[in-house]
Amino acid sequence: MNVPQGKSNGEIDRPARRVGRPTTTVLTRSLIAEAALRLLDESGADGFTMSRLAQALRVRPSALYNHVDGKEDVIAGVRELISDRIDVSAFATEPWDKAMQQWAYSYRVAFATHPPTIALLATLPVRGARRTLRMYDTVVAAMVRAGWPEEEVLSTIVAVESFILGSALDAVAPGDMFDPAGEEARVPSFASAYAARAAAIGATPPADGAFAIGLHAILDGLRARFGEITAGHSEGRFGPGGKAAKAPTSA
Repeated sequence: MNVPQGKSNGEIDRPARRVGRPTTTVLTRSLIAEAALRLLDESGADGFTMSRLAQALRVRPSALYNHVDGKEDVIAGVRELISDRIDVSAFATEPWDKAMQQWAYSYRVAFATHPPTIALLATLPVRGARRTLRMYDTVVAAMVRAGWPEEEVLSTIVAVESFILGSALDAVAPGDMFDPAGEEARVPSFASAYAARAAAIGATPPADGAFAIGLHAILDGLRARFGEITAGHSEGRFGPGGKAAKAPTSA
Protein backbone atom coordinates (compact mmCIF):
# COMPACT_ATOMS: atom_id res chain seq x y z
CA MET A 1 0.00 0.00 0.00
CA ASN A 2 1.38 3.41 -0.93
CA VAL A 3 1.91 5.77 1.97
CA PRO A 4 1.89 9.51 1.23
CA GLN A 5 5.23 11.17 1.75
CA GLY A 6 5.70 12.50 5.24
CA LYS A 7 3.30 10.00 6.83
CA SER A 8 4.27 6.85 8.68
CA ASN A 9 2.55 3.52 8.20
CA GLY A 10 -0.82 3.37 9.90
CA GLU A 11 -1.10 7.12 10.40
CA ILE A 12 -4.64 8.45 10.11
CA ASP A 13 -5.22 11.49 7.90
CA ARG A 14 -6.30 14.49 9.97
CA PRO A 15 -7.22 18.09 9.14
CA ALA A 16 -4.31 20.49 8.91
CA ARG A 17 -3.40 22.04 12.22
CA ARG A 18 -4.73 25.54 12.69
CA VAL A 19 -2.14 28.19 13.47
CA GLY A 20 -2.01 29.04 17.15
CA ARG A 21 -4.36 26.25 18.26
CA PRO A 22 -2.98 22.95 19.65
CA THR A 23 -4.26 19.69 18.18
CA THR A 24 -5.70 17.18 20.63
CA THR A 25 -6.71 13.67 19.59
CA VAL A 26 -10.00 12.68 21.17
CA LEU A 27 -9.56 8.96 21.68
CA THR A 28 -12.32 6.37 21.84
CA ARG A 29 -12.15 2.59 21.85
CA SER A 30 -13.69 2.59 18.37
CA LEU A 31 -11.10 5.03 16.99
CA ILE A 32 -8.29 2.97 18.49
CA ALA A 33 -9.67 -0.23 16.91
CA GLU A 34 -10.00 1.42 13.50
CA ALA A 35 -6.43 2.71 13.67
CA ALA A 36 -5.23 -0.73 14.76
CA LEU A 37 -6.96 -2.38 11.81
CA ARG A 38 -5.32 0.07 9.43
CA LEU A 39 -1.93 -0.53 11.03
CA LEU A 40 -2.40 -4.29 10.72
CA ASP A 41 -3.32 -3.94 7.06
CA GLU A 42 -0.20 -1.89 6.37
CA SER A 43 2.37 -3.52 8.64
CA GLY A 44 1.02 -6.99 9.35
CA ALA A 45 0.77 -8.68 12.72
CA ASP A 46 4.56 -8.60 13.20
CA GLY A 47 4.61 -4.83 12.78
CA PHE A 48 1.75 -4.15 15.16
CA THR A 49 2.72 -2.75 18.57
CA MET A 50 1.04 -0.44 21.03
CA SER A 51 3.85 2.08 20.49
CA ARG A 52 3.29 2.16 16.75
CA LEU A 53 -0.44 2.41 17.29
CA ALA A 54 0.06 5.41 19.56
CA GLN A 55 2.35 6.97 16.97
CA ALA A 56 -0.30 6.51 14.28
CA LEU A 57 -2.84 8.25 16.51
CA ARG A 58 -0.35 10.96 17.51
CA VAL A 59 -0.69 10.28 21.21
CA ARG A 60 1.51 8.90 23.94
CA PRO A 61 1.24 5.13 24.46
CA SER A 62 -0.02 5.75 28.00
CA ALA A 63 -3.05 7.60 26.58
CA LEU A 64 -4.28 4.40 24.94
CA TYR A 65 -4.67 2.70 28.31
CA ASN A 66 -7.36 5.16 29.33
CA HIS A 67 -9.62 3.45 26.79
CA VAL A 68 -8.30 -0.11 26.37
CA ASP A 69 -6.78 -2.62 28.77
CA GLY A 70 -3.90 -3.52 26.49
CA LYS A 71 -3.00 -5.13 23.19
CA GLU A 72 -5.41 -8.03 23.69
CA ASP A 73 -8.27 -5.60 24.21
CA VAL A 74 -7.30 -3.70 21.05
CA ILE A 75 -7.31 -6.95 19.09
CA ALA A 76 -10.77 -7.70 20.50
CA GLY A 77 -11.90 -4.36 19.10
CA VAL A 78 -10.40 -5.21 15.71
CA ARG A 79 -12.22 -8.55 15.79
CA GLU A 80 -15.48 -6.69 16.39
CA LEU A 81 -14.87 -4.45 13.38
CA ILE A 82 -14.41 -7.51 11.18
CA SER A 83 -17.41 -9.28 12.69
CA ASP A 84 -19.61 -6.26 12.05
CA ARG A 85 -19.16 -6.94 8.33
CA ILE A 86 -20.31 -10.57 8.56
CA ASP A 87 -24.00 -10.87 7.64
CA VAL A 88 -26.03 -13.12 9.93
CA SER A 89 -29.45 -11.72 9.01
CA ALA A 90 -30.42 -14.80 6.99
CA PHE A 91 -30.40 -16.97 10.12
CA ALA A 92 -33.63 -15.23 11.18
CA THR A 93 -35.51 -16.01 7.97
CA GLU A 94 -33.85 -18.83 6.01
CA PRO A 95 -33.25 -22.55 6.64
CA TRP A 96 -29.96 -23.17 8.42
CA ASP A 97 -28.11 -24.35 5.29
CA LYS A 98 -29.11 -21.38 3.10
CA ALA A 99 -28.32 -19.01 5.95
CA MET A 100 -24.92 -20.63 6.44
CA GLN A 101 -24.16 -20.23 2.75
CA GLN A 102 -24.86 -16.48 2.89
CA TRP A 103 -22.93 -16.20 6.15
CA ALA A 104 -19.93 -17.99 4.63
CA TYR A 105 -19.76 -15.68 1.62
CA SER A 106 -19.90 -12.51 3.73
CA TYR A 107 -17.42 -14.02 6.23
CA ARG A 108 -14.91 -14.67 3.43
CA VAL A 109 -15.20 -11.14 2.06
CA ALA A 110 -14.81 -9.60 5.54
CA PHE A 111 -11.49 -11.36 6.14
CA ALA A 112 -10.18 -11.26 2.57
CA THR A 113 -10.43 -7.47 2.80
CA HIS A 114 -7.97 -7.56 5.73
CA PRO A 115 -5.63 -10.56 5.14
CA PRO A 116 -3.18 -9.83 7.99
CA THR A 117 -5.97 -10.32 10.52
CA ILE A 118 -6.64 -13.92 9.48
CA ALA A 119 -3.79 -15.68 11.28
CA LEU A 120 -3.96 -13.22 14.18
CA LEU A 121 -7.67 -13.55 14.93
CA ALA A 122 -7.83 -17.26 14.14
CA THR A 123 -5.43 -18.03 16.98
CA LEU A 124 -6.59 -15.66 19.72
CA PRO A 125 -9.53 -16.11 22.14
CA VAL A 126 -12.77 -14.24 21.37
CA ARG A 127 -13.14 -12.98 24.94
CA GLY A 128 -13.71 -9.25 25.11
CA ALA A 129 -15.15 -9.08 21.58
CA ARG A 130 -18.80 -8.76 22.58
CA ARG A 131 -20.17 -8.04 19.11
CA THR A 132 -18.31 -11.07 17.75
CA LEU A 133 -19.80 -13.22 20.49
CA ARG A 134 -23.28 -11.96 19.59
CA MET A 135 -22.62 -12.90 15.96
CA TYR A 136 -21.75 -16.44 17.02
CA ASP A 137 -24.74 -16.54 19.34
CA THR A 138 -27.05 -15.79 16.42
CA VAL A 139 -25.59 -18.65 14.36
CA VAL A 140 -25.64 -21.12 17.25
CA ALA A 141 -29.22 -20.28 18.25
CA ALA A 142 -30.46 -20.74 14.68
CA MET A 143 -28.77 -24.12 14.29
CA VAL A 144 -30.09 -25.39 17.62
CA ARG A 145 -33.60 -24.24 16.67
CA ALA A 146 -33.26 -26.14 13.41
CA GLY A 147 -32.53 -29.34 15.32
CA TRP A 148 -28.75 -29.58 15.40
CA PRO A 149 -27.41 -31.27 18.54
CA GLU A 150 -26.15 -28.53 20.83
CA GLU A 151 -22.89 -30.34 21.53
CA GLU A 152 -22.07 -30.48 17.79
CA VAL A 153 -22.86 -26.90 16.85
CA LEU A 154 -19.57 -25.21 17.76
CA SER A 155 -17.48 -27.95 16.16
CA THR A 156 -19.56 -27.63 13.01
CA ILE A 157 -19.08 -23.86 12.93
CA VAL A 158 -15.31 -24.20 13.47
CA ALA A 159 -15.10 -26.73 10.63
CA VAL A 160 -16.84 -24.32 8.25
CA GLU A 161 -14.77 -21.37 9.51
CA SER A 162 -11.51 -23.23 8.88
CA PHE A 163 -12.46 -23.59 5.22
CA ILE A 164 -13.64 -19.96 4.97
CA LEU A 165 -10.42 -18.54 6.44
CA GLY A 166 -8.26 -20.63 4.13
CA SER A 167 -10.38 -19.45 1.21
CA ALA A 168 -9.99 -15.84 2.35
CA LEU A 169 -6.22 -16.23 2.04
CA ASP A 170 -6.64 -17.89 -1.34
CA ALA A 171 -8.73 -14.92 -2.46
CA VAL A 172 -5.74 -12.59 -2.12
CA ALA A 173 -3.18 -15.01 -3.59
CA PRO A 174 -1.92 -14.50 -7.18
CA GLY A 175 -4.34 -15.95 -9.72
CA ASP A 176 -1.49 -17.73 -11.52
CA MET A 177 0.09 -19.30 -8.46
CA PHE A 178 -0.49 -22.81 -9.90
CA ASP A 179 0.88 -21.97 -13.34
CA PRO A 180 3.39 -24.75 -14.20
CA ALA A 181 5.42 -22.09 -16.06
CA GLY A 182 7.55 -24.11 -18.47
CA GLU A 183 7.35 -27.37 -16.52
CA GLU A 184 4.40 -28.73 -18.51
CA ALA A 185 6.38 -31.66 -19.89
CA ARG A 186 7.36 -32.80 -16.41
CA VAL A 187 3.83 -32.57 -14.97
CA PRO A 188 1.53 -33.19 -17.94
CA SER A 189 -1.59 -34.08 -15.92
CA PHE A 190 -1.24 -31.04 -13.70
CA ALA A 191 -0.56 -28.75 -16.66
CA SER A 192 -3.56 -30.09 -18.54
CA ALA A 193 -5.83 -29.55 -15.52
CA TYR A 194 -4.49 -25.99 -15.13
CA ALA A 195 -5.25 -25.22 -18.76
CA ALA A 196 -8.68 -26.83 -18.55
CA ARG A 197 -9.58 -24.76 -15.50
CA ALA A 198 -8.42 -21.56 -17.17
CA ALA A 199 -10.57 -22.31 -20.21
CA ALA A 200 -13.60 -23.12 -18.05
CA ILE A 201 -13.56 -20.12 -15.73
CA GLY A 202 -12.44 -17.42 -18.14
CA ALA A 203 -12.03 -14.12 -16.31
CA THR A 204 -13.51 -15.41 -13.04
CA PRO A 205 -10.88 -15.44 -10.26
CA PRO A 206 -9.81 -19.05 -9.63
CA ALA A 207 -10.24 -18.60 -5.89
CA ASP A 208 -13.94 -17.79 -6.32
CA GLY A 209 -14.60 -21.02 -8.18
CA ALA A 210 -12.66 -23.05 -5.64
CA PHE A 211 -14.63 -21.46 -2.80
CA ALA A 212 -17.97 -22.22 -4.45
CA ILE A 213 -17.02 -25.87 -5.03
CA GLY A 214 -15.68 -26.33 -1.50
CA LEU A 215 -18.62 -24.65 0.22
CA HIS A 216 -21.08 -26.68 -1.85
CA ALA A 217 -19.33 -29.90 -0.82
CA ILE A 218 -19.26 -28.91 2.86
CA LEU A 219 -22.94 -27.99 2.93
CA ASP A 220 -23.85 -31.23 1.15
CA GLY A 221 -21.97 -33.14 3.83
CA LEU A 222 -23.64 -31.19 6.63
CA ARG A 223 -27.08 -31.73 5.09
CA ALA A 224 -26.34 -35.46 5.00
CA ARG A 225 -25.25 -35.38 8.64
CA PHE A 226 -28.35 -33.40 9.61
CA GLY A 227 -30.52 -35.92 7.74
CA GLU A 228 -28.99 -38.75 9.75
CA ILE A 229 -29.71 -36.89 12.98
CA THR A 230 -33.34 -36.10 12.14
CA ALA A 231 -33.93 -39.64 10.86
CA GLY A 232 -32.40 -41.02 14.04
CA HIS A 233 -34.77 -38.94 16.13
CA SER A 234 -37.81 -40.27 14.29
CA GLU A 235 -36.59 -43.86 14.64
CA GLY A 236 -35.56 -43.46 18.26
CA ARG A 237 -31.86 -43.96 17.57
CA PHE A 238 -30.99 -40.55 18.97
CA GLY A 239 -32.06 -39.08 22.27
CA PRO A 240 -32.39 -35.38 23.14
CA GLY A 241 -29.64 -33.24 21.67
CA GLY A 242 -28.75 -35.78 19.01
CA LYS A 243 -27.01 -38.15 21.42
CA ALA A 244 -27.26 -41.84 20.69
CA ALA A 245 -30.11 -43.31 22.70
CA LYS A 246 -29.30 -46.06 25.17
CA ALA A 247 -30.51 -49.52 24.27
CA PRO A 248 -33.29 -50.74 26.54
CA THR A 249 -32.17 -53.15 29.27
CA SER A 250 -33.76 -56.54 29.44
CA ALA A 251 -35.95 -57.36 32.42
